[in-house]
Amino acid sequence: AASKLEVSMPAVVEVESGGTARIECNFYIPGNGSYAYINWSYMDRNNRVRLCRIMGSEILEENTDYKGRLSVGEDKALSISRVTVQDARTFLCQVEAGSHGMGENHTELHVYTVPGSPLPSPHGGTPCSRLSLLPQIAQCVSRNSFPPPNITWHKNGEQLQPEEKMVKIPATLTRESSGLYTVSSTLFAHVTREDRYSLYHCTVHYWLRGQRRAVDSRQVNVTVFYPAQHVKLQVMPSSALVKEGDDVKLVCEADGNPAPVFSFYKRELEDSWQDLTSLADTNSGVLNLHDVNKSSSGLYRCQTLDLDDMRQLEKDVELVVNYIEGVHVKMEPSSPLQEGDNVRLSCNAHSPVALDYQWRDEKGRKVAEGNQLFLSNLTFETSSNFSCKVIAPSVPGLEQSKQVAVAVQGKPRIVAISSPLYVRQDEVVNLTCKAIAFPRPSVHWNVNGTAHEYVENQHIASNLTVRVSHDLLRAGAMCRVSNALGVSEKHIQLLDQKTPESKGVIIVAIIVCILVVAVLGSVIYFLHKKGKIPCGRAGKQDITKPEARKDKIVVEVKSDKLSEEAGLLQGANGEKRPAADQVGQSIVHCPS
Repeated sequence: AASKLEVSMPAVVEVESGGTARIECNFYIPGNGSYAYINWSYMDRNNRVRLCRIMGSEILEENTDYKGRLSVGEDKALSISRVTVQDARTFLCQVEAGSHGMGENHTELHVYTVPGSPLPSPHGGTPCSRLSLLPQIAQCVSRNSFPPPNITWHKNGEQLQPEEKMVKIPATLTRESSGLYTVSSTLFAHVTREDRYSLYHCTVHYWLRGQRRAVDSRQVNVTVFYPAQHVKLQVMPSSALVKEGDDVKLVCEADGNPAPVFSFYKRELEDSWQDLTSLADTNSGVLNLHDVNKSSSGLYRCQTLDLDDMRQLEKDVELVVNYIEGVHVKMEPSSPLQEGDNVRLSCNAHSPVALDYQWRDEKGRKVAEGNQLFLSNLTFETSSNFSCKVIAPSVPGLEQSKQVAVAVQGKPRIVAISSPLYVRQDEVVNLTCKAIAFPRPSVHWNVNGTAHEYVENQHIASNLTVRVSHDLLRAGAMCRVSNALGVSEKHIQLLDQKTPESKGVIIVAIIVCILVVAVLGSVIYFLHKKGKIPCGRAGKQDITKPEARKDKIVVEVKSDKLSEEAGLLQGANGEKRPAADQVGQSIVHCPS
């Protein structure tokens, strides 16, 4: 056991600015003795300033800057609230224990403020360095920290160290009125054109609770100025795909920063050059050519001029404008074509690229491929406008077409006519006559009426509106179609609609009579089987006599068309019998 008074305190207590610092004071009095008083004080430079005295349960606080911020716990620990950076000093605990004497110890109070994220500020523009001059890259500032931190610089993740003629990192430290520190660090470094892709950042290092901490800034890129070394000129879209009518861009690019001044030229005859700079955007290096044609092909040149060192570079490119010209269709034979003839169509064109040929009809349907189309056994229906479509497969969209008319000549041929036509007298009807021919024919009717003509290709249709008269019903109408090569005509027969109706009535009447006779024969046979009708030895009975008994059946069939029925009711020997003999007679044979 200790034989004297001992006071123990932590060597260092750390607290963040604005928080509460708690400083413990532990002591041992031999024999479990009691203390007389405890004094809490702090060091101000070389002077001791008492904060408070503890005597039993009584606390006597002195009138200091800490008044109102102090409190003492049951374990006699001193607490200081709302700590500021000015509170960073040495605090002492003094214990008086009577006969055991006096003992004391001290604690260093460290107040810290975590620095905010550093803010790097890249320099506006950095030219490529000459070794005698180091350009400013960026500046990094860390504000309101305590104690003052340290700042380091990094390039592409690697820390930079000061190096003569290559890297310089000056820093400034400023103590604010609040007691906090602001640290500023500036990076000067040698750069090359490769550094246009480099990323820089700074790191703020500080101590907290005995450990080294760090916070990184965001990464920044530096704008590096350097002269151009290479120039590139290209056609957009690709020169292999340019066709007449396209809009073309010639894009000139240089690897300098800032971009140089661009000029454009086109080579003319005898190695002279036409200046096209007035048509170009000299800042962006783009020459726009609108609606190019065959004459736009040629050699183009882009020149660059660096205004810093007056260095000039140039690049050439060949522009090829693809085209199709001279599309021609030849027809063999070229003389007028007649029905039944054969004809060959040949298509040719000129282009710097390979061509394909297609044949299409007037409705746009593809009928053949290749530069020849053979048509055999021509008819009027074959007559049409055919087109030869010339396509450049290697240049999408490059195509041209040429039409040719295949006209088959001949005298008219009537292909449709409204005959026979059932009509009623005095009604208004339409007579139709349709023909095909070339040259275009004319249509004439032999009756008067209102005619309307419709023409489609080689077809002509005539509709004649007339009132049906007795003469027209009897003679009909004649359609006559003619052109320079001949005449065709056809007769339209008109039939009275009553005629078929009367015939229909007669036929129905005859069928009804036949059915009635058949039914009567069946009834007579049935009655005979029942014994109602006796048979004589002669095997026959006349059922038409007036004196016949009531059980005799008399059947009389009359018709207004005696002549027609007479033809149907002939004797068994094929001879016609008088109508008077035929009417009302029915012979019934009875079995023996």
